[in-house]
Amino acid sequence: MINLNQLRVFHEAARCQNFSQAARNLCVTQPAVTGQIRALERALAVPLFKRRGRRMALTEAGALLYRRAREVFELERVMEREIAEVRELKRGLLKIGTTQTYARYLMPDLISRFRAAYPQVKIILDEGSSRDVCRSLLDLRNELAVVAGTDGMKGVTFVPFRDEEVVLLAHPDDPLARAGPIRFADLDGRLVLMREEGSSTHALVRRCFERRGLAPNVLVETSNVDFIKEMVEKGEGVAFLVRSAIRQEVASGRVRVVTVTDEAMILPVYIALPEGPALSPAARAFLEILESEKSAGARGPVGEPPG
Repeated sequence: MINLNQLRVFHEAARCQNFSQAARNLCVTQPAVTGQIRALERALAVPLFKRRGRRMALTEAGALLYRRAREVFELERVMEREIAEVRELKRGLLKIGTTQTYARYLMPDLISRFRAAYPQVKIILDEGSSRDVCRSLLDLRNELAVVAGTDGMKGVTFVPFRDEEVVLLAHPDDPLARAGPIRFADLDGRLVLMREEGSSTHALVRRCFERRGLAPNVLVETSNVDFIKEMVEKGEGVAFLVRSAIRQEVASGRVRVVTVTDEAMILPVYIALPEGPALSPAARAFLEILESEKSAGARGPVGEPPG
């Protein structure tokens, strides 16, 4: 097996055609250069240099080795340059996970900021329930994630990011919407469109029903938030969604938020990070954007002013 340190000394000596100059370039003594080359010749069992007095030249084997050594050290320079580009965010890959809701209503602005600063970094956005996205961190499919309230998961660190309000959504002509503020018990028997099991909204709504000894009369469970909103617009049932996901529909009058007086439904949102592995430069940069957004305070959807 070729010793790369010996190969480096040989490469410099062959390039200079002079052991003394190679020693100066490598900041070592000439005997050290001679010793490394002799060791390499013994390992390869062939002479690499021909010498006559002060003159020296490569043997056939030496010339072949020199050509390949140039390729090796050129590849080394390429590798160092590419790693530097990853470190300096001139290239790279960012793999992040989030829920379908935040993929549509939170991530676009954050990703736009990241792209403006680091346009050469490719981004892969993985969507799923909060539970599935957290598992993706443990499976090393994603480096960080933004998820809603969670019961925790071993091996994942959860850093508070913001709070989301979960609201009850109904068709404007629904009796609940016309009745004004209601109590949670008024939902007993009503058809409810639910987020999928594994989502934090699903778990929160279930807990609210169970605290009152009730169970939701589920019409459908789905991860598709747009489908839930369309069904509410058709008057097929009521639904609980985060407020940031229904602003346009409420503003247009297609749906109405019904106030529930006896339940404050707040869903904490977290930055989820795997314990142990160091983040890539791209992931660290995206985390800084999340932290800057967090430090800006509670402002509703990203990009909108408070209140």
